Amino acid sequence: MDKRRPAVVVLAAGRGHRFAGTGHKLTQSLGDSTVIERVLGTAIGMQSRVVVVTSVDLADVVTQHIAARDVVLLPEAQSPSGESANGPGMGDSIAAGVAATGDADGWLILPADMPLVRLSSLHAVADALLHHPIAYAQHRGRQGHPVGFGTELYSELTALRGDLGARRLLARYPAQAVELDDPGVLLDIDTLDDLTRVRALLSEQVPAAESGHSEFETLPVAARTISAA
Repeated sequence: MDKRRPAVVVLAAGRGHRFAGTGHKLTQSLGDSTVIERVLGTAIGMQSRVVVVTSVDLADVVTQHIAARDVVLLPEAQSPSGESANGPGMGDSIAAGVAATGDADGWLILPADMPLVRLSSLHAVADALLHHPIAYAQHRGRQGHPVGFGTELYSELTALRGDLGARRLLARYPAQAVELDDPGVLLDIDTLDDLTRVRALLSEQVPAAESGHSEFETLPVAARTISAA
């Protein structure tokens, strides 16, 4: 494990309200794997510390691949009636993951519903953090994930709350875009249509070298811009 590499904080605590399929969106199959397994495999490939921020419902799934000490459970919020409310937001997840890895040399924030992000993209953003306090993946001028933060932002990251994530930090501090030939940095899975699209991309059999296009570009992709961290 390279101690100079940032820790990877995988955000897997969202409740996935927009996903109308059977089961949680992160446990859906993708070839011989699942959404969460592909993301964790990529994160582990960084050879740095990986921490997963998740919910009690997914804890058993996550601990099949990540040591329990590196799993941070976020409690569900309760409404005054005692029923589950919307729960913690992305800001809470980022704060919890960063706090759990306070001795890391920076952090890469990677949502668990983005299974097409390439390992090379994580490395590229990590390299940019050597020279910038914030760096983020970008494809064809569109901001995506992962988003990386340097150690100087620890206090502000651990103070984040709510659904806005770290957008205000990107607005306040110099942030370096890392242009990548990786459409996966823009593709998340929120709906059944998203899942179908990702499965189609993964099953595409035309080799990139033969088609003359980069990987994942042989099928039309309605990629959405991902909100900042």
